[in-house]
Formats: sequence, C-alpha cells, structure tokens
Amino acid sequence: MKTNNLYKGSLTTIILKLLNEHDKMYGYEITQKVKEITKGELNITEGALYPSLHKLEADGLVDVEFRKVNNRMRKYYMLTELGTQETVNKLAQLEDYIRNMRALVNPKFRTLD
Repeated sequence: MKTNNLYKGSLTTIILKLLNEHDKMYGYEITQKVKEITKGELNITEGALYPSLHKLEADGLVDVEFRKVNNRMRKYYMLTELGTQETVNKLAQLEDYIRNMRALVNPKFRTLD
C-alpha cells in the first residue's frame, strides 16, 4: 500500500491496541492480525515491528514470555500495567488526531464556535 508512511507514526499504538485485545501475541501473529483487520491494505514488516516491540519492552510497556511451540521457542509479548495505561493514552491521542484530520480534509466535520 502506498500510504504505509501514514501508518508509521501509529505503529506503537497499533501494537499496544492489539496486545490489549489479545492478551499476548508473538511478532508474526501481530503482522498477520494487522493484515487481516486491514484486508491486506497494511503490511507491517519485521524491520518495523521488532524495533518497536524492543522499544516497548525497554520502556517497560510490554513483558515477554518464551514458550516452546513445535519444538521451537516462541517469544510472546504482553502488556504490563504501565503498557495498559499507555494504550489508553495513545488511543486518546490517535482519536484527537483523526478528529483533527477529518476536520481539515472535510468541511462538514468542522465546528465553528
């Protein structure tokens, strides 16, 4: 999708929201869920996903858990309490951004006080 750049600033919010909805997920599962939800319109690459996940972990917003699946270790990510709080904050910021962009591009969404 040519508008993937529009999503770059929202990647952290996307990851936090998915982890909030699904308790715990592994990296590939996150990429596939995004693809499924957006009907293939948004494809998150490993090169974008894993640095974001590692930063979320370093910032204390996610914890990791290793599980053996089919004789291989799989790294699952889950929100910490701080991560749950940050999800609420990020979603509020995104909703404000969407509201403002809608008003900028479509006059019918403008309110004049």
